[in-house]
Amino acid sequence: MKKFITLFALSLLVLFTGCATVEPWQKGNLADYTMRSDRDELASVMTSHIQFSREATTGGEGVGGGGCGCN
Repeated sequence: MKKFITLFALSLLVLFTGCATVEPWQKGNLADYTMRSDRDELASVMTSHIQFSREATTGGEGVGGGGCGCN
């Protein structure tokens, strides 16, 4: 019985999470400047610096390839 309840609870969790309907008139709110991930230029530069420092590569941002020489 406990296994059935656990399975039922997990199935409800899967069914009711992440379901959202965006109407056409609401899409303007999602396209707002405050919703952009790159609106803070300093944070974007620092994030890319940290990423490329960890990966030990340079370039590859916005173009094909990542420094592996496979192009």
